[in-house]
Amino acid sequence: MYPLRPALQSRKRGARMDYNRPMRLPTTNMKKLAAAALGTLIAGGAAMAQTPADKPRAIPGMAERMAACIACHGKEGRATADGYYPRIAGKPEGYLLNQLQSFRDGRRRYPMMNYLLGHLSDDYLQQIALFFADQHPPYPPPVPADVSATVLERGRLLVSQGKPAQGIAACASCHGAGLTGVQPGIPGLLGLPRDYINAQLGAWRNGERTAKAPDCMGEIARALSPEEINAASSWLSSQPVPADYAPERVLPKPLPVACGSMPGSSASAGAAR
Repeated sequence: MYPLRPALQSRKRGARMDYNRPMRLPTTNMKKLAAAALGTLIAGGAAMAQTPADKPRAIPGMAERMAACIACHGKEGRATADGYYPRIAGKPEGYLLNQLQSFRDGRRRYPMMNYLLGHLSDDYLQQIALFFADQHPPYPPPVPADVSATVLERGRLLVSQGKPAQGIAACASCHGAGLTGVQPGIPGLLGLPRDYINAQLGAWRNGERTAKAPDCMGEIARALSPEEINAASSWLSSQPVPADYAPERVLPKPLPVACGSMPGSSASAGAAR
């Protein structure tokens, strides 16, 4: 849901990413695409508004209405071949809803998404989240990492163990032992391009991306060095995605940190109840 700058796709091997530069959409035909997409989305929003509260929430023709999203995110939301736009298919419904609301409400800043979602209701955003959460197209094979075995091992350790002494939780402690995500609000981490992961963690580090408080990912990203971010993203992006890849239904144990995306799921929250 947060595209990469084209420069990230063409950077030379070994070149350091500038984590402090905000990402911007190429402006070619942006207004035309946004206007067409907005018309499609608003039509769906109007249908949602006219649906009685006691009727099923499904909007007729939802697949056609999502053409505005598919234009960038790819067929069925499976992402584009170059990884510029992320995969949204099969993500947990609650996670997708959180991101849509964050774009609408300004916690995540990306001009086209902010523009498209700015006047859509929570009910309609829920419909969009439901639609894409129910799509499960196959994942492409991973791209082999172009970093050393030492860097990959460092990334594996960060993902599986974190850095407890520095208060950095392991990715697996929140995103699931298989890194498949957890319902309703935690996404999986496999099947994502390295540069996309780098860009998101960089956006959290510099405040370009925020989440509902407490913003656990912002805190974690700011505690990681650029080298650690690159190691973790290199390892994650090089892992194959299992055929039965799907988010876990429940957390096996409380989250190690409090997160706004999963309120009441941390150990501290449980102790407070």
